[in-house]
This record gives sequence, C-alpha cells and structure tokens, in this order.
Amino acid sequence: MSILIGILGILLLIAIAFIMSNDKKNINFRAVVIMFAVQLGIAYFMLNTKIGKTVLNKIVNVFNKILSFGNDGIAFVFGDLSGKEYFFINVLMMIIFVSALLSILTYTRILPLAIKYIGGTVAKVTGLPKIESFVAVNSMVFGDTTAIISVKSQLHKLSANRLFVVVTSSLVAVSCSILGAYMQMIPAEYVLVALPINVFSGLILSSIVCPVKAEEDEEIQVKEMIPEKSLFEAIGNGALDGGKVALIVGAMLITYIGLLSMVNFAFDSVFGLTFQEVLGYIFAPVAFIMGIPAHEIVKSGSVMGTKVAANEFVAMLDFMKMIPNMTPKTVGIVSSFLISFANFSSIGIILGTVQAINGEKASLLAKVGLKVLLVATMGSVLTGTIVGLFL
Repeated sequence: MSILIGILGILLLIAIAFIMSNDKKNINFRAVVIMFAVQLGIAYFMLNTKIGKTVLNKIVNVFNKILSFGNDGIAFVFGDLSGKEYFFINVLMMIIFVSALLSILTYTRILPLAIKYIGGTVAKVTGLPKIESFVAVNSMVFGDTTAIISVKSQLHKLSANRLFVVVTSSLVAVSCSILGAYMQMIPAEYVLVALPINVFSGLILSSIVCPVKAEEDEEIQVKEMIPEKSLFEAIGNGALDGGKVALIVGAMLITYIGLLSMVNFAFDSVFGLTFQEVLGYIFAPVAFIMGIPAHEIVKSGSVMGTKVAANEFVAMLDFMKMIPNMTPKTVGIVSSFLISFANFSSIGIILGTVQAINGEKASLLAKVGLKVLLVATMGSVLTGTIVGLFL
C-alpha cells in the first residue's frame, strides 16, 4: 500500500508542476521520462541490489575513513573535548577538513572535469541546455551559491525560465563540504543516495514549471572554477572557507533554535500546541503521499516543516532524537528529504549571490522567489518519495 501511495504521490507532484507551468506546450516530456527513469535506476541499484548495497557500503566506509582523518585534526586542536558530544567541535569542525579536501580536488582539476563531463552527459541524454545540467551537477558538490557563481559569465544570457531552472535545481542540492556533518547526524547511506537523485528531482520539476529548450551554450571553462595558483593556496583557502561556513552554520543554529524555542513557547501558551507541532499537522499530508506510515506522518511532518521554515541542520538535530523510535522506511524517506538547501533562508542567500553578479536577473528572481522555494521543496519531496519506493 505504501508503494502505491508513493506512486500516486509522484504523479501528484508532476500534476502540480504541470498546472504551475507557464509554457505547457514546450514541456520536454522526453527529458522528464529519461530523468525519472535514471532516478529509479539509481535508487533501485543502491538500495535493492546486492551489488548496489555493497558499493554503497564501500562508499560509506570510505567517507567514514576520511572523516576519521579529520577527527585526528579536531582531536589535536580540542584534545579531550573532541571525544564528547559537543556539536560545534564534533560536527561543525569537520566542515573545515572536508572543505580543504574539496579545494584540493578542485585545484587538481579532478572535480571540475568530472562536473563538466557529467553535466555534459546529462545535457546530451535529456536534451536540456548545458548550463542548467552543469549547475545541477555542480550543486551536488559545491552547493547552490558556488554553482551559480561558476556560470556567472553566462548568467546575463539566461531567460527568465532558464534562470528559474538554474536556481531551483541548485536549491535541491547540498554542498559536499557539509556532507561529513550530515553523516554524523543521520544515516550516511541516505545522504549519499539522495545526492544524485536530487540532481534530477530539481531538473524534472523546474523544467516542467518553466520549460527550456536546448541551445548552443558556450563551453564551460574549467579554469574559471580554479582561482588558486598553488596547491598550498588551495588548501589554505579551502580550510578558511570551511571555517567561515562552520561559523555561519553555528550562528544560524543559535539564532533559529532560539527563535523556534521562543515561537514554540508563544504558540503553546496561546493554542496549547507548539509551532513545530502545528507544522507537523500542516506537512502531515505531504508525509503521507511520500509513503510514510500513517502513525508517523505528524512527527515526520514536523521535521519537514522545520527544515523549510529554518534549515536542514535544525531539522536534523530534532530528527536525530526521533530516529531510534521510527520505522526504517520513515527514517530513509525523511533523511533523503532533508538533504537539500530548500528553505526560506537559502532564497535570500541565492538572491544576494545573483544580485552581486547581475542586478537585472536578481530582479527577475525576486519576483518568483516563493515559487522557486515551493518547486525546490517539491523536488525534495520527490527525492524522498522515490527513495521510499525501495525501502
């Protein structure tokens, strides 16, 4: 029954996107079908085949080994404090190490070339423009703002629809620099499964809502993604950038968790329900169509609503406490939903990034900001639903 509900949920998402479309005649249904088939293939292979599970476990083990090296550095700086449950030390400090690793892989051209050719393959297979495909794949590694900055030289050429697809697909993603932090809060296998599926979730729904045609784009210049002139400069910049991200995440968590506590208190005093409990009931129907068992939809909805209203870190901190008492299916679906930057604060960050590059495009984006967030959130719902079909 949950599989049938999940299938109906996917059809409902496609139907809503179709109703929202501003150019129904030019929707590339061939691309939609291909991308959806790829999503199903990835989820089935990684979650339901012996080889896929083995590969996934190997990847998780590699990540865990890499994170253990980062823990050595954290232990050296913080001593005995690193072995205790201090979120800032054990989770946020890992962002610095992973960010430096990404910077090394970028400087050595390994990541830029991989992103360029994977994005090119996605464009050829689906018939979508190169820029949109490139940004979607780039977002999977570097996150939304960096992905948009990487195509800043071509941003001025994008139509309103193409800009919508670029920004929305970038929001249905996360930066690899914070994967280590996520993997210490929720099951690592769902973090890794959600990453590639998110690429297509964002492209599917945004290209239905705002259809685009394949055009002759300029070649993506790998050199534009590598600002550093030496390996040690790359390591230093990566570490410093990671430190900034860790401090920003920490500051946002202090702010949002404090504000949530205040709003929860106000709601509880007036209505007898906390704000997060209200979110649970609002998002419960969404949780239901994703295939989550009925007795867990309110709690799951609360986590999902918290993620959209605040951010994924705040939601994960709440979800961590619930995981031991939830069914494996719910854990997989909600975990996969959480792996994206689709929330209100990200819209402001994206808008500021585009404003710094091109004021005219920022004005276009500001008019559809809430629509972008809605479609990006639908993308996260699609990812979670697809994962749920194979659990």
